[in-house]
Amino acid sequence: MESKTEYLGCYLRNLEIAIEHFESAEFLKTVGILKEARLARKNVFIIGNGGSASSASHIANDWIKNTRQKGKPDLKVLPLNDIALFSAYANDEGYETVYAEQIRSFGEEGDVLITMSTSGNSPNIIKAIQVAKEMGIKTIGWTGKTGGKMRNEVDLCLGTTTDYCGMIEDMHLIFGHIITVALSDETNTFCK
Repeated sequence: MESKTEYLGCYLRNLEIAIEHFESAEFLKTVGILKEARLARKNVFIIGNGGSASSASHIANDWIKNTRQKGKPDLKVLPLNDIALFSAYANDEGYETVYAEQIRSFGEEGDVLITMSTSGNSPNIIKAIQVAKEMGIKTIGWTGKTGGKMRNEVDLCLGTTTDYCGMIEDMHLIFGHIITVALSDETNTFCK
C-alpha cells in the first residue's frame, strides 16, 4: 500500500524544500518594485504560456481585486492573454510576437513586466522581455531552477529550487499569493 502513495509524500517534501529555499532577496525586491509601480500609477503586465498563462490571469485577478488600500492608488495589472488579440498576433505576425506587440501598444517607460516561464526559454517571453527593455520597462522573470535564457535577459529573476514543471507553477502561485498579502491591508490581520 505504501508504494502506491509514496508520490504524495515525495511531492509534498519537494514542495516544502522549494518553499524553504526560494530566492527571498529577489522576492522582496519584486514587492518593492510593485509598490513603487502602484504609487507611480504604472502598468504591471503579467504573461506566461499554457499553465503559466492561467497563473498570470489568476494572479492578476488577485492583485486587481485584493490589493486595494485606502488612500493609495490601485495596482494597475494587465494580463496580456486576451484570446482575440493573442490569436490575431499569432496568426498574422507569428506566435513569438503575441506579447511583444501588445507591450508595444500598451507599455510605457517605468511600467513593469512580470514573465512566467517554467523553462525560461519560451521565445514569445524572451521577445516580450527584449521589447520591454527597449521601452524602459522593468522586467521581472519567474522561472524554474535554471532560469533558461530568461534569467540573463530580465532585470530581476525569481527562480525556484525545482525543475519539475508543476511544482514551479505551484511556486509562482505562492509568489502571487504572498504578494497579494504584502500589497493589501491583509498584512496587518494575516500576520498576527
